[in-house]
Amino acid sequence: MKFVGITSCTVGIAHTYMAREKLLEAGKELGMEGYVETQGSAGVEFGLTEDNVNGADVAIIAADVAVVGEDRFKGKMPLVHVPTNTAIQNPKSLLLTIQKKLAK
Repeated sequence: MKFVGITSCTVGIAHTYMAREKLLEAGKELGMEGYVETQGSAGVEFGLTEDNVNGADVAIIAADVAVVGEDRFKGKMPLVHVPTNTAIQNPKSLLLTIQKKLAK
């Protein structure tokens, strides 16, 4: 499974980056390819490319606030919304659950 995502928290610092790191680490451990953009106090970092988006099977929005650019995913793939804590605390479970749903 290939995924793209956006992470963002209320302050735009710690949880934004922790959620990104955890999703990417879990994806790598599970043999998945992922690209995750952060939208935090420093603005957009690790911005997703059009190729990233077009090559993905699913988009994951791990955010506690509204994000910019979610429309990039609409009509192209399933979109999953979760709080940043879900991505931080249970990233493997989240990715495996999404993978199972996509397989149906």
